[in-house]
Amino acid sequence: HTGAALSPVISWQDRRNATWLEHLAPRSAEIRAITGLVLTPHYGASKMRWCLDHLPAVQEARADGTLVMGPLASFLVCRLIAGLPLFADPANASRTQLWALARQDWSPALLALFGIDAAVLPRTVTSRYAYGDLVTSAGPVPLTVVTGDQSAVPFAFGPLDPAIAYVNLGTGAFAQRAVSGTLPDAPRLLVSVVWSTADRVDYLLEGTVNGAASALDWLAEREGAPVTELLGEADGALAARETAPLFINGVSGLGAPFWVSTLESRFIGTGSRGGRVLAVLESIAFLLQANLEEMRLHGPPLTGLLVTGGLSASDYLCRCLGSLSNLPVTRTEDPEATARGLARLVAGEGASAWSVDHGPSQPPVLNRELEQRYRQWRAALEQALRP
Repeated sequence: HTGAALSPVISWQDRRNATWLEHLAPRSAEIRAITGLVLTPHYGASKMRWCLDHLPAVQEARADGTLVMGPLASFLVCRLIAGLPLFADPANASRTQLWALARQDWSPALLALFGIDAAVLPRTVTSRYAYGDLVTSAGPVPLTVVTGDQSAVPFAFGPLDPAIAYVNLGTGAFAQRAVSGTLPDAPRLLVSVVWSTADRVDYLLEGTVNGAASALDWLAEREGAPVTELLGEADGALAARETAPLFINGVSGLGAPFWVSTLESRFIGTGSRGGRVLAVLESIAFLLQANLEEMRLHGPPLTGLLVTGGLSASDYLCRCLGSLSNLPVTRTEDPEATARGLARLVAGEGASAWSVDHGPSQPPVLNRELEQRYRQWRAALEQALRP
């Protein structure tokens, strides 16, 4: 009735209910088939279950019939729109691990599995929808599009291109490629709805890397030095042609295409502190390359990488991506790709004449040494993943 929050926001990186989720492991294939997602505590369903089991305020609201649970976006819409409406868009609803791709709605089977009553969830609608009016000092403003951060980014660069892999390098990293038509079958990757209207649904294949900028933060804490200082030392190690160690990157768990929720992060080999920074940067490129190899199996041949996000400023990381994938890397200088993509979605056909300002394109440079290091890293990772 009030829209008041009953708990703090729980980050996607929070794994508080990982142990509880283990009992659903025998159902992981079924869950993946319904949702397009690998069973992991990073998604919302196990966090909702934790709130139901451990938070008195949530338990009291459930008992008196006033509880609503759902994606953060649904909470924001509720609080920002007149009348406190309860809606969930596909991009955010699908990441709860309670939403069925085929039905485009909450899954009764998964609600039963996680013990969550459909009555406490928002109504699912399309990405473009008459959500209501934002209340502003200038008067009501209609809200017509709700989507996720990474779901909006590809649209900043014009219509979706199935031959381009969209790579974002932030706290975590992800690679996406568009797939049109029927639902793709890619069990080692994520499948999600990137855009939906009343008469159209577009899907994305996604590979995730949990430890990107957060892996550098992990190293900074370990080394007791700021990230900027470490990156400077990496430049020195690179100039000295130092051979870096390999880094098994388990920061926040191992994402696609391996899907291991806990993995000890560690270096293999020795080197200077700058060399260890290079190893961390290479591990991000290695993990993304593993995902790109999976993506090449679906759709037309890839013709390029479009790279966004804060870590796209790393020349070395982008060079590694180009060399490993043998694809040109285009870096955008637009720090507001999410907002620009959202603006295009709101404008719809009106955005067709808008210019698209890509950054410089960097052709791939053959690097046999890096390719060999990638093969060594894959072998070391596979060894680490053996029981």
